[in-house]
Amino acid sequence: MKKIKENVVFNIAGNQYNMNDLQKIGQEYFELLSQQKFDESTLDYTIFEKQKSLLNQLSEIKNSGVTVFDLHKKEHIYNSYNLQSLFGYDLSGIDTDYYNSKVHFNDRLALMHVGVVALKYFYALPTSEKKNYKLQNEYRILNAEEKYIRVIEQFQALELDKKGNLWLALSTMDISPNQEEYGGIRSQLINVSTGEYRLVEPTVPDPTPTPILSKREKEIFSHIRGGLLSKEISDKLSISVHTVNTHRQNILKKLGANNSIEALHFARNLNLA
Repeated sequence: MKKIKENVVFNIAGNQYNMNDLQKIGQEYFELLSQQKFDESTLDYTIFEKQKSLLNQLSEIKNSGVTVFDLHKKEHIYNSYNLQSLFGYDLSGIDTDYYNSKVHFNDRLALMHVGVVALKYFYALPTSEKKNYKLQNEYRILNAEEKYIRVIEQFQALELDKKGNLWLALSTMDISPNQEEYGGIRSQLINVSTGEYRLVEPTVPDPTPTPILSKREKEIFSHIRGGLLSKEISDKLSISVHTVNTHRQNILKKLGANNSIEALHFARNLNLA
């Protein structure tokens, strides 16, 4: 394989990002996906049905986790059976959110930026070249034992529509042979026909400043972390339930979280809990 540049290593572990950062880049990624306009009447899904047996063989022969993402439906339409044995995935509940929930928090933002840059690069390719490229990412996911492991995932076009849009995207995932500690992801675009590869170099934004909780908010948050309900917290602190709920809403807003579970997760990443 001819090397174009050194592999890129994204290390954002030293910076702190919150859910707002993920939502911003997630919105940009979704808008990019939505740039493709599909004519549903021209999408022949019998083509995919004929490929399923080959995908099953691919997962068995390579012992890889295999998925297919439909960019028209914006959903996974194929998940190989061995995703459960290899990575502990619950096959009954797999969707995009489920996959994302398994990715290490500090890797998720960088992966989203890689996705944005890779999509822009892919869109600029002539239709004849689009099946010649694959995106390879190495990052961390949570396995069945609730431990983070490094995986190597490769994405490439499985099917284009008649206008040259990326319709079905194939993903194969393997456990990385390198399980040493690291602080980020590795990513590259590979031309499978020439063996050349090039970097995916996203511009990772400055992190959102770590939120500052007031003394009272920290006190209430510690009780939330302890599992107390608003009424129990109000009795303990001799304040009204309304005041407790107001503080709870302020805490969620500062942490960029939608609920207490997200707030606790984010606080752990910021070493606030």
